Amino acid sequence: MALNIAATLLLATGLTLLIYLIYWWSGVKHKNLPPGPTPLPGLGNILQISTSELPQSLVKLSEKHGPVYTLYIANLPMIVLIGYDAVKEALVDRSDAFSDRGDLGAGQIFTKDFGVIASNGERWKILRRFSLTTLRNFGMGKRSIEERIQEEAQRLADKLTKEKDTPFDPTYILRLAVSNVICSIVFGERFDYEDKKFLSLLSCLNEIVQLFNSRSGQLLNMFPNIMPYIPGPHLKLFKIMDKIKQFIKDIVKTHRATLDENYPRDFIDCFLMRMEEVSL
Repeated sequence: MALNIAATLLLATGLTLLIYLIYWWSGVKHKNLPPGPTPLPGLGNILQISTSELPQSLVKLSEKHGPVYTLYIANLPMIVLIGYDAVKEALVDRSDAFSDRGDLGAGQIFTKDFGVIASNGERWKILRRFSLTTLRNFGMGKRSIEERIQEEAQRLADKLTKEKDTPFDPTYILRLAVSNVICSIVFGERFDYEDKKFLSLLSCLNEIVQLFNSRSGQLLNMFPNIMPYIPGPHLKLFKIMDKIKQFIKDIVKTHRATLDENYPRDFIDCFLMRMEEVSL
């Protein structure tokens, strides 16, 4: 009796696996995508690329499959373009066809397809037009982007002067200056280079980049439905993103309370005004 049950379970498992493989392979085979290395079920072409030397491994695959080929990260297909001619044809000659972005697993978790960078399709086009128009109009009755950059350049020069003849790595200070220009445009204020809130924000952004570049972060991108429930350093991303979202929520709340529609101070003010127009 026990042998019959075990045999039945084994047969059912085998049939389920066979059906899955047939379904998976038919989906891969019939997609209208460029040819590429043969993927493995559930893994894709992960074993054929190097996470430590990713660009080199992608170029090596192009030697066999051509300058345009399909690569699977888990079950997610990606089109790889190698070389100037392939990139120019796609992004310049056929820019309309290639304007959309592919769905990134972790991006969907954290941004829900919102934002200028993370959105896609028609939503992205609307946000892009709004952003370009808003940035272009800065300077009409308010502080221009040029003024903000000039102010930060002066603060940067003052900071460098304090170092005098002492050797130092300018990378960190330059990063603070560039970030401050962005903060001035988006938040309407610059921060002192020693400001704890400012330094905490930059530290969070830096940690996000490092975690996404780690192995566990890459796995989160590949398996967004599974990895949030598996212990690992990638789970720290959720805490950091919550911290950044709260930082932005606090600033938006302050902007709402002090908004003057006749004198928008920054990108957030313009965005809030546009939201009111759309809701009417």
